[in-house]
Amino acid sequence: MHDMALDPRLLEILACPEDKGPLLYFVDEDSLYNPRLKRRYAIRDDIPIMLIDEAETVSEEEHQRLLDKAGAEGIVPTFEPDDVEPRR
Repeated sequence: MHDMALDPRLLEILACPEDKGPLLYFVDEDSLYNPRLKRRYAIRDDIPIMLIDEAETVSEEEHQRLLDKAGAEGIVPTFEPDDVEPRR
């Protein structure tokens, strides 16, 4: 693992290939995480591996660890979905 960050412009357009939603980017873990599906995508040689078949589904404990880490470190989703209407 290394601390080479992905290009911010790339992060703005990266979405989960399955639900098309935003991801959490963990630079120090070389991974992108979809908390809605509990699915983690690896980053190898600075290239996100955005293939559903290559993704890792994480346990409930790992899911909670990643959410806690994101909250503690101020990690925000790669983008804010703007086409979703709030429910009333």
